[in-house]
Amino acid sequence: MQLPQPLRGIVTPLLTPLVSPDRLDADGLDRLVDHVLAGGVHGIFVLGTSGEGPSLSNAIRRDVIGRVCRRAEGRVPVLVGITDSSLADSVQMAQVAAGAGAAAVVTTGPLYMPVTQDQLLDYIARLAADSPLPVFLYNMPSHAHVFFEVETVEKASGIPGVAGLKDSSSQILYLRRLQQALAHKPEFTLMVGPEEMMAECVLFGLHGGVNGGSNLFPELFVALYHAAAKGDLAAAAPLRDRVLEISRRIYSAVSYGSSYLQGIKCAAELLGICAGELAPPYRAFTGGQRETVRQGLVAIGALPGATRA
Repeated sequence: MQLPQPLRGIVTPLLTPLVSPDRLDADGLDRLVDHVLAGGVHGIFVLGTSGEGPSLSNAIRRDVIGRVCRRAEGRVPVLVGITDSSLADSVQMAQVAAGAGAAAVVTTGPLYMPVTQDQLLDYIARLAADSPLPVFLYNMPSHAHVFFEVETVEKASGIPGVAGLKDSSSQILYLRRLQQALAHKPEFTLMVGPEEMMAECVLFGLHGGVNGGSNLFPELFVALYHAAAKGDLAAAAPLRDRVLEISRRIYSAVSYGSSYLQGIKCAAELLGICAGELAPPYRAFTGGQRETVRQGLVAIGALPGATRA
């Protein structure tokens, strides 16, 4: 499917359903794709942070790319995370994505090795030149330890094949500065990762969100996006409150950094969408942690039980 310029709406950073640390839940993956498409999402992003891309074997990565592209059947663009420590391996995965029918690829820049902004820009230029698909930048400094500074993104927007950026830095001022710097590039996509701030970002002009909660509740996120895009604050406010409630109850079962990923995969399993195993170094929630997520789903009305809080 051809990539819209800019890409707008809700792009689901798809979970990778696993039945064991190195075995894909293929049926669950099909159900998950059907679930988010039925909810009206505007795109699918595989092998990102929510998809545990860097933790998966190449065999599973290739399987996920092929299965998701086939299941989506061109109904929405599929974006593929290709971040790797090797530029050659990233390009190879971009070729796999192109062969499967994906619309674009996504990179955080080089893993492991520290880089200057000039080196980062050179890396992006080389990747874009060799990639058969448009390239999205993924600003995820908490995980990749690389930060795409505003001037770097502005220069990268002039490189043929660089199509947009997803930001997960949670810095509103950074996004505002990006908008100003890229005002002359209306076709360059700017999307936000943290779902708790998606509505505000769309209200001030960003193109949409790449929001993990849309794996669970795609209709909610699509409705919130449309309300924000229309500037309908009255409609957006209660939807945003529900998104914040989901974040508080599902992603915070424990206090450490992997709580979001463990929580959302646990919720997906409890909702009957797909298996909830994780790739190492993480393990699925059990016992009290799993019960905390279950009670959270009950409280928000997603599972039967007590009256919704």
